[in-house]
Amino acid sequence: MTPSSRLRRAAMMPWRANLRHPFVRGIGDGTLPKRRFLHYLAQDHVFLTDYARVLALAAARAFRVADMTSFAGLLHATLNVEMALHRRLCAREGIGRAALERTRAGPTTRAYADFLVRAAYERDLAGLVAALLPCMWGYADIGAALRAGSLPRAPRYREWIETYAGPDFTALAHDMRSLYDRVGDASLADRELFLTSTRYEVAFWEASWREERWAS
Repeated sequence: MTPSSRLRRAAMMPWRANLRHPFVRGIGDGTLPKRRFLHYLAQDHVFLTDYARVLALAAARAFRVADMTSFAGLLHATLNVEMALHRRLCAREGIGRAALERTRAGPTTRAYADFLVRAAYERDLAGLVAALLPCMWGYADIGAALRAGSLPRAPRYREWIETYAGPDFTALAHDMRSLYDRVGDASLADRELFLTSTRYEVAFWEASWREERWAS
């Protein structure tokens, strides 16, 4: 069993909870209310902005040119594929890029992003990759699981599924797993980082389902 597989085994309960969450199931069968999806897109756009910053920090911390190249590829995909998807889907609903960039991070969005930023400054490269991995790997798994069923009629949900189930995103998730398998050993500290990020992934779906906002 590879080190990355051991990480996922240690987080199997929340990992499975991601696939079972009603928000994810609603994307898959097309029943998710549009307002909840738009809330998610705006919050995820905020989150991915910080995720991209962490990837840039990871590239700066990497010693091998190959690792720097991997992080640069992930950074490019985040900024120019994932965030572009969010902007495109929101634009169809009259939500422009400026409005997206003015979005205030909700409590869960802020907590998850801050956790990753802290990992970037406090952990070694293996620990940082362990913290980053559930986001990309989890979305690839969700995309593949939803793509295996009947695609929903709503274009917004079809496009979302096809993006995350597509070969380009799948390859990026594989690259990050391979990077961890080279630099990590599934230590107790790394398993805890991976588990925490996986739990945040579940929390993010729940926050989007509830359209979470600050109390004041």
